[in-house]
Amino acid sequence: VQLVESGGGLVQPGGSLRLSCAASGNIASIYAAAWYRQSPGKQRERVASVAGDGSINYADSVKGRFTISLDNVKKLVYLQMNTLEPEDTAVYYCNEEVYVFYDEVRYDYWGQGTQVTVSS
Repeated sequence: VQLVESGGGLVQPGGSLRLSCAASGNIASIYAAAWYRQSPGKQRERVASVAGDGSINYADSVKGRFTISLDNVKKLVYLQMNTLEPEDTAVYYCNEEVYVFYDEVRYDYWGQGTQVTVSS
């Protein structure tokens, strides 16, 4: 199983980006997913998550600006980021808990990260 993030880049304050996380491999379904971010000198923090029951949570710092969504048919997880601020600058990581075929155990995977830079 492999997770590949895309959509990062350089954007001006107030701009928008949409991150995508594509899952490939022996995946039956995505049970839960989350986006984390880490900037230099700081701990990795979870910014948005969607749980197996469909519940969605956001970090206070991104509420009202970021939206997480999951497409289990295409095996894609998105993070729509609006009204970006310089403080949002970080490497963003996708994390998924998945079921693989012929196995009842859920497995946890991480992507390699994509850089988001918010600067004028």
